[in-house]
Amino acid sequence: MTARYFDVVVLGRSLGALSAAALLARRDFRVLLLGQGQRPPSYEYERFRLKRRAFTLLFGSSPVWVRLLHELAQSQRFRRMVSPLDPMFVMSSGGRHIEVPPDMELFVREIDREFPEVRQLVDELYATIAPVNAAVDAVFEKDAVWPPGTLWERIETRRSGSTLPLTRGAESDLLAKFPVGHPYREIVTLPPQFATGLFASGDYLPPLALARLHGSWTRGIQCLEGGEDELEEFLLERIEAHGGECRLSHRAASLVVRLGKIAGVLEEGEEEVTGTDSVVTDLSGEAVADLSGGEGISPGARRDWPRLTASAGRFVVSLVVKKRALPDPLGAEAFLTGRAGARPDPRHPSVHLQRMDGPDDEATLVAETVLPIRGPLTVLEAREAVLTTLREHLPFLDQHVLVVDSPHDGLPLLDKTRGTAREMDRIHLSGTTAGAEPMQWLWSVEPAGYLDLGGEPIRGPVPGSYLVGSTVLPALGQEGQLLAAWGAARIITQKDKGRQKMRRQMWTKIET
Repeated sequence: MTARYFDVVVLGRSLGALSAAALLARRDFRVLLLGQGQRPPSYEYERFRLKRRAFTLLFGSSPVWVRLLHELAQSQRFRRMVSPLDPMFVMSSGGRHIEVPPDMELFVREIDREFPEVRQLVDELYATIAPVNAAVDAVFEKDAVWPPGTLWERIETRRSGSTLPLTRGAESDLLAKFPVGHPYREIVTLPPQFATGLFASGDYLPPLALARLHGSWTRGIQCLEGGEDELEEFLLERIEAHGGECRLSHRAASLVVRLGKIAGVLEEGEEEVTGTDSVVTDLSGEAVADLSGGEGISPGARRDWPRLTASAGRFVVSLVVKKRALPDPLGAEAFLTGRAGARPDPRHPSVHLQRMDGPDDEATLVAETVLPIRGPLTVLEAREAVLTTLREHLPFLDQHVLVVDSPHDGLPLLDKTRGTAREMDRIHLSGTTAGAEPMQWLWSVEPAGYLDLGGEPIRGPVPGSYLVGSTVLPALGQEGQLLAAWGAARIITQKDKGRQKMRRQMWTKIET
């Protein structure tokens, strides 16, 4: 027996891990959250706040997130925290500058001005995408496990998901009617590439994932003023408000397995085991198996576990610049590509750029690109490649830049606040490591998972472990993590027969 016991131990601080922890704490489980060595979204250099990763709140209209907020009784509060983004994003490509506003009439004017030759094809495309997203909303509104694991879950999920379009290969290419190489293809395909957790050669995404992610970018994006930091604080507050304990600086050194299932976790620096029946984590199944030392892995997992490979990562560069270096039409979300008609050049990669204006005459830019692990560009060359793309679209960048840094290459921070460029060793930065930090991974899945959307199952390789990270439904990005979190919370709740009825009465009351 152990002196310390929690119903559920959650490892990680991603959207999936925090959402699962908040749901379980709300349902009266005693929850312990360990940060598992994952670092916060931001870090600091002197008075500057830099970002580890780009973050866009694409799940604000997802039925899963709406249901989660309703259960946490936070719908009204979250609605006050967010504001709509207008334009939703900007595309700068080959001399063209296209804004995608939430107002349909303005969007039609943009298409008529820039792409009159494909106006009818654009109308047909969105006439296809709109009902697809309506059908997905209707399916995700239902309480089901995605992806399903047991026989009953497969029956239940298949029943609710039988109406999903674009899942049987009938319409394999949403852009088949568009001319090859037409610039409007990039408007459709580029934003989803920076929203998915799936990596596939040729910029290919399953049709349903492409329609869903493009819909997330074009149905109205909400913005949090504090970004991912504010979202993390919001969910941590909910966990603690319902009795959960959060130790973001702690991590589990190993999982304790007894009689073939998880019995506890051993924290780093601790001698006493913390008892638990369930471990929820945003780690991959392979990482869970490593934490258990290979013990307790079920025969089914050894035989049928899918193979996930980290094939690419999101390489991020943070910049602080004077606002006069930025053109007025540059929105809060932008996508920058190379010259029209030019062959793809890895040293001029496509970039997702976020702009956050500060109170003074300064703005923080967060630029990210997808960096293949086995591509022609190394991590040490990626920062300069991203800056090359930025210079093409922002010609006065070098004259007005103050700080440049990336947490992923381990190179010194560039400081130009005093006029001359100085390389600052990473020991002078607060909240980061002295070396390179890992990127957010994009996964290749073999064989293809559930409806071509899935990767690993929610139930981990060791009985009692549950996965809620980007490896479960990688094709759906953020919404995939929310679905995995909801599914894990549902499975754990159903296991607790004694208090299940009481909890259901508690968390299905009308929100006040």
